[in-house]
Amino acid sequence: MDDCLFCKIARGQIPSRKVYEDDEVLVFHDINPARPVHLLVIPKHHITSLATVSEADIPVLGRMLAIANRLASEQGSPDGFRVIINTGRIGHQEVPHLHAHIVGGSEPVGPMLKRI
Repeated sequence: MDDCLFCKIARGQIPSRKVYEDDEVLVFHDINPARPVHLLVIPKHHITSLATVSEADIPVLGRMLAIANRLASEQGSPDGFRVIINTGRIGHQEVPHLHAHIVGGSEPVGPMLKRI
């Protein structure tokens, strides 16, 4: 998509602090980190959200998760991390391009959800 922020980052039209890149995915530091380690993992081809994936997307989804542990450890979270994929309005997805947040650091990330 021509106007998608993450597609522009994947094409190199917008700079990012790259951590990893291969033919399928790009990983870069979040511009507004919530934790000491806060990486974004995106597929290079446009997928709007988890709500729009198909079976054809299984390889890239697996690739996104397969590299998470190594990158989290290399970036300063060797004792664990959290992977978050926000989906749609209810899931508070801010950029309409599938992306996984890898968050961690030296301290626990806290409870999974605030109980209501």
